[in-house]
Amino acid sequence: MLFADPLFGLPSWVDAVIRVVIVILVMTLVVVYLTVGERWVVARFQQRLGPRKTGPGGILQGFADALKLVTKEDIRPTNADRWVFELAPYATFIPVLMTLIVLPFAKDWGVRNLALGLFYVFAVLGLNIVGIMMAGLGSGNKYALLGGVRAAAQMISYEIPLVISLLCVVMITGADMGGGVGTLNLNVIAALQEDRPYIVLQPLAFLIFFTAMLSELHRAPFDIPVAESEIVGGYFVEYSGIRWSMFQLTEYASMWGFSVFGSVVFLGGWAWPFGVDAHWTVQLGTTLVKSLAFIIAIMWMRVTVPRLRIDQLMNFSWKVLLELSFLQLIVNGFILLYDWPQELLALTSGIGAVVLIALIIRHSTAKASKGLVGTYRTLGSTPQ
Repeated sequence: MLFADPLFGLPSWVDAVIRVVIVILVMTLVVVYLTVGERWVVARFQQRLGPRKTGPGGILQGFADALKLVTKEDIRPTNADRWVFELAPYATFIPVLMTLIVLPFAKDWGVRNLALGLFYVFAVLGLNIVGIMMAGLGSGNKYALLGGVRAAAQMISYEIPLVISLLCVVMITGADMGGGVGTLNLNVIAALQEDRPYIVLQPLAFLIFFTAMLSELHRAPFDIPVAESEIVGGYFVEYSGIRWSMFQLTEYASMWGFSVFGSVVFLGGWAWPFGVDAHWTVQLGTTLVKSLAFIIAIMWMRVTVPRLRIDQLMNFSWKVLLELSFLQLIVNGFILLYDWPQELLALTSGIGAVVLIALIIRHSTAKASKGLVGTYRTLGSTPQ
């Protein structure tokens, strides 16, 4: 599955179709095991057994769930907009599938190697909002509409610090390449981290990326678009059967794609620590382990941190993450412009990461000490 060479000497369009089919099959298998894997992980945190009955140790539970969803009755509300309602699952899934096309799983291994791969990922992921709003609007349900509006506001708000944190890394790639504007090629970004991953130089950018990633994925504590205690089930509350399963497929495929993407940009991808000349099996294993670490961290957050209120969520993006991401971008610019040692990048970013963690801890402990009654000064006032 080399980027450069067509498979079996086939025409380019046939080669592209085969690669996409392979990615879809691998993605489907990964999603099946991620759904049951999350139940195992959460059960472990909560001192439960989790699914153990279907297959040896419960390894076939995901396939049983998939079979149930495929055979389940597909219902459409009478007051739903038919075409918008039925096309929404595809509009959310296709952008996620398109992002997997440019991810390098090993050196020169993937579907396509794009020079603007990093830009392409976020240009395509931005289209996901369209499908979510289609699901909310087309369902003819006020809870679904509210979930869609929440999701759109949240994704737009957190995409800004997310992209800025990635620009901080792109600036460093320019210095590693001997000067210039840097690269957006994901394969090259991974190769440039052969000696050390960029998380060492940009811990603050990594924390901002990870936090914004949770928001983009609608994972706890940023899962208010699908908050069952407030809006029943979010923008896909009216979906059932195979269409509901497509939203689940989108969620877990996005989690896998973001995990591979984050490991490439911040953790060295396939290149660190074994180098660019390691065997392709070692590189694939390295990417797998790093992406798995990302996934477990995402699941860990779900069982550890309580859900935020909508005002807390939006304030955290616009009043904390956005300012810190811009500050990191400006500091990187000064250090790289005057060709100062890269150790300063790690030092300044490390200080910023400590500040971010301190702000989170201080805010959470202050809220806990106030209690529920003392959170508001007067009824109907803005939360303090």
